[in-house]
Amino acid sequence: MSRPDRKPRKIFEGVDIIDTADEGLAIGRCEDGLIIQVRGAVPGDKVDVVALEKRKGMYITKVSSVTTFSPDRVEPFCSHFGVCGGCKWQHMAYDAQVRFKEKKVLDAFQRIGGLDTSLIKPIVKAPSQTYYRNKLEFTASDRRWLTEEELSHQDEIFDKNGIGFHLVGAFDKVLDIDHCYLQADPSNDIRHFVKNMCIENNWAFQSLRHKSGFIRNIIVRNNLAGDVMIVLVVGEDEKERINLLVNGLKNNFPQIVSIYSCFNHKVNDSLHDLTLVHEYGDTGLIEQLGNTKFKIGPKSFFQTNSAQAFNLYSLAKELAALQPDDNVYDLYCGVGSLGIFMADQCKQVVGIEQINEAIIDAHANAELNGFTNTHFVTGQVEMILDPGFIAKYGKPDVIITDPPRVGMHPNVIPHLLAAAPDRIVYVSCNPATQARDLKMLSDDYALVSAIPVDMFPHTHHIECVALLRHK
Repeated sequence: MSRPDRKPRKIFEGVDIIDTADEGLAIGRCEDGLIIQVRGAVPGDKVDVVALEKRKGMYITKVSSVTTFSPDRVEPFCSHFGVCGGCKWQHMAYDAQVRFKEKKVLDAFQRIGGLDTSLIKPIVKAPSQTYYRNKLEFTASDRRWLTEEELSHQDEIFDKNGIGFHLVGAFDKVLDIDHCYLQADPSNDIRHFVKNMCIENNWAFQSLRHKSGFIRNIIVRNNLAGDVMIVLVVGEDEKERINLLVNGLKNNFPQIVSIYSCFNHKVNDSLHDLTLVHEYGDTGLIEQLGNTKFKIGPKSFFQTNSAQAFNLYSLAKELAALQPDDNVYDLYCGVGSLGIFMADQCKQVVGIEQINEAIIDAHANAELNGFTNTHFVTGQVEMILDPGFIAKYGKPDVIITDPPRVGMHPNVIPHLLAAAPDRIVYVSCNPATQARDLKMLSDDYALVSAIPVDMFPHTHHIECVALLRHK
């Protein structure tokens, strides 16, 4: 018995695109005034769209045709645009991208925080809009995404191996990447080398559905000097194959200064609880931002845009206006990068971070720079930032806080108010939660200035650094 026809998707015609939204989507207004979200549109477009789903009462749609092109629409430079899940704003001129990112900060500060938006300074543009990332993780699969052209042919497709990025809604497939514009050479050549070597030797690519196969992931890290670290993640602990890959990589790519391998037998791709084997070269990359050096290991968290991280840290340091006798607390400090960057201009830096591996890296980075005025403590900020902690490490003059996207834990706010530092420098990757937290601090603290910083061109993400001063 044949299946009944699928219900036809709802179509909206003549939709005016009026703004941007989260997740790289745009806001559209239909002819009857209905507001919808649209994938693949640029503000200023007039489009026809087809509905994909209805989420929280709002239609999520995608462009089927463009009837009027926005003056801000440009031709995407990547052949994978529209299929790959990254760089979702690549069809929008960069000046328009930063304009909408500025607006995102302004809207959040005004609507959520009730803050004076005249204190928001112009956005700091990224010095490079391509090849700016210092880390990429590629996934191998024996079921790559097939193009419409490939599917249109009747011939059976035998070449199904691929190494690239996961696709939303297709957990068992990856998009085989030809050229990625996110990371500088030799990143693309390294990925192709590993793929070709595995094919030539008939080594199985991972089955994402069954979690079997030899090659699983390739992690490529680099620094501003052009040095490269590789982590080869395998699903079969075949030492001879690993040695052949390691030798092939180090002999063909002189930029590679460090190689690790990892046998991952788990269902998920997380490496935090797995042992990494040092196969070749240095144990880490040295990244230098200004006069400060950081050693980046295979598991280290570090800002993924090194050049713009230097600009962000420099702004935070400038806003902090450090004095030689200042006691600085660095909350959610990670590997201590922001606090260490400031340690040469103050009496002491005290960092708090809940991930112990990051604290180990923070101690190593302080030692690398010769700082003896830093202390890093493992723990949750909301649990340990209390009167006892302040009695032990001294009252802070400046607090630096760089929380995750969810913002500061609600219990941190009263502890921070009780500590009563003269200045708070709040670095955020989410203007909405930053504005919420600044509002909760507003009885005791006045916003002095805020500066958006574009760390990730061609995406909707935006960082913002704000200075508060005690009233």
